Amino acid sequence: MTANNIADATTQSLARVDDVLERFFSLSTTRAAALAPAYEALWKTLRSNTNGGKRFRPRMVMTAYEGLGGEDAEAAAHVGASFELLHTALIVHDDVIDRDFVRRGIPNVSGSYRDIAHTAGLSIPTAEHRGMSVAVIAGDLALTGSFRIMGLAETDAATRARLLDILDDAVFASAAGELIDVDFSLYSGVPSVEEIVDMERLKTAVYSFEAPLQAGAVLAGAAESVITAVGEFGRNIGIAYQIVDDLLGVFGDEHATGKTTIGDIREGKRTALIAYASNRPEWSKISHLVGKSNLSPAEAQVVRSELEASGAKERTERLAGDYADRAVAALTRGKVPQRLIDELTPVVAAVLERVR
Repeated sequence: MTANNIADATTQSLARVDDVLERFFSLSTTRAAALAPAYEALWKTLRSNTNGGKRFRPRMVMTAYEGLGGEDAEAAAHVGASFELLHTALIVHDDVIDRDFVRRGIPNVSGSYRDIAHTAGLSIPTAEHRGMSVAVIAGDLALTGSFRIMGLAETDAATRARLLDILDDAVFASAAGELIDVDFSLYSGVPSVEEIVDMERLKTAVYSFEAPLQAGAVLAGAAESVITAVGEFGRNIGIAYQIVDDLLGVFGDEHATGKTTIGDIREGKRTALIAYASNRPEWSKISHLVGKSNLSPAEAQVVRSELEASGAKERTERLAGDYADRAVAALTRGKVPQRLIDELTPVVAAVLERVR
C-alpha cells in the first residue's frame, strides 16, 4: 500500500469512527430517554460536544494501523472512537477544573447547564455550580463509554486486553498530569522546564499521541520494536506539540488559532516559556504581570516583548524542535516501515509549522 493509499484509507476509516460514535450516542440517548427526560437531554448535550472535532486521536490510530498493514477497518474504528470519547471526557473535566464555560467560542457542557440554570432564575454562583456538577457527570459518562467502545472492538482476547491496558495507562497518566498541573497553581515560584515538560507529557502527550499510535500498532499485530518506536515517536512529538501550543497561547495569531493570546498570561499558566524567562533578569519586569487577572492588552504586549528580549521565546522554540528531532529519530531506531514513516513525517512538519 502506498502512502497516498494509506491516507485515503485513513480518511475513509475516520468516517467509520463517526459511525461508531453515532451508534454509541443513539443507543445511549434511547436508554436515557427511558429513565428521565433530563437524562436524555444530557446525552444530547454530550453528543454535541463530541461532534465537530478534528478527530486527531482517531487519525493517529488509523495512521499507525493502516501504515502497518491492518485491514479490519471496523475494529480500528472502534479503537479510534474510544480515544475520541476519552478526549471528550478529559476536556469536559478539564473545563470544570479551569472553571471554563466556553470552548471554541460556544458554551461547553458546564456553560450550557449554567445558562439553563441562570435562565431559570438561579443566581450566577448557584448556576455555575450546577453547570459544573452536570459536566462532572457528563465527563464520567464519556470516560466509561470510552472503555465500553474499546471493549467492543472485534479482535482476539489477548489483543483486546492489551488495548484496554493502553487505554487505562493513558487515563492513569493524564490524571497524574492534571494533578501536577493543578499543584503548579499553588507554587509561589515557577517550576523548572523539566517539571513542566513532564507534566505536559503525562497530561496530554500520552493520550493524544503515544497511546493512540501504540494502539493502532498493537491492533495491526506489529512487532514489539515497532510498537515501542511509534510510542516513543508519539511521546516526543506530543511534547513538541504542547510546547508549540503554549507558544501560540502567547504569540499566536488569534484569528488562525481561535485562541486568545492574553488568557494564558492572565492565568499565569506555567509553561516552558515562563520557566525559561523566570531565570533571566527580564523576569523582574514582568513577574507582577504574569497571573494578573485584569491584565490589559498593553501590559500583555510588555510581557511578550520581555519574553522575546530574555531569549525565552527562542529557547522554547528550540526545545520544541529538539523534541521533534527525537520523535523522528525514534522511527529510525525502531525499524518502522518506510510507508508509515512517510505518513508520520508530515505530522512533525505540521507541529513545527504552527509557529513559523
